[in-house]
Amino acid sequence: MEIMLKTITLTLIVSAALAVGAAAQKSSKSAAEKTPPKKTNSRLAAKTAEAAPIVEPFGKADVKTMAGQCVKFETEAGIIEMEMFPESAPESVRSFLNLSAIGTFDTTTFSRIVPNFVIQGGDLYSREGKVTNEIGIRARKTIPDEPNKILHERGILSMARSDEPNTATTNFFVLVSTAPYLDGKFAAFGRVVKGMEVVDAINKMPVENEKPTKPVRIRKASVAMCAASPGPNLPYDAPSRKALFWF
Repeated sequence: MEIMLKTITLTLIVSAALAVGAAAQKSSKSAAEKTPPKKTNSRLAAKTAEAAPIVEPFGKADVKTMAGQCVKFETEAGIIEMEMFPESAPESVRSFLNLSAIGTFDTTTFSRIVPNFVIQGGDLYSREGKVTNEIGIRARKTIPDEPNKILHERGILSMARSDEPNTATTNFFVLVSTAPYLDGKFAAFGRVVKGMEVVDAINKMPVENEKPTKPVRIRKASVAMCAASPGPNLPYDAPSRKALFWF
């Protein structure tokens, strides 16, 4: 009898232990079901990736390095190639090279045309598709005024700005005629070496209040070594560029 009681007692203890274990397992499973696994926040991940800083290849380039670089615009009207004058406007050239090299100018338009005077490009908000937060920040980044002794003649590139000092950002213009009243006031920084006929064609597009009715788009901008790389002492040792300066 005593043996039977001990056996029953042991059985009850084991059963109780098993019941408690099963209940705990069920409770744990239920809690796991109620608490779904953490998901990767795709929106946050995309925002983080979008916020990654843009590396600008000419951020620390010296004047000699930048002087050897030329920019090519493949536009809907044809190809325009330009040489740079960093010895006279280093920060203007640096910004222009960076924006061209990293594709920021791609799909932008020549958004302002003054017949027989200039075509203006560089408005990053004219890009096709979404303008990211980083591009918006870059569009508002100003560079210092760099007025210099380059004459504002046909084919010259110069930085556009408002009437306030040091307000140049990414907008530039190309002259189709001489504008001496700009000399020493605006930052001339380069010159068209090939494709002035394309510049002229863009300048002849129909406009309304200086806004082209069908803006010409830059399909792709790129930077490469100039075919005839300028020497480090320019403009003084190159007749073709020396003629652009007043003293």
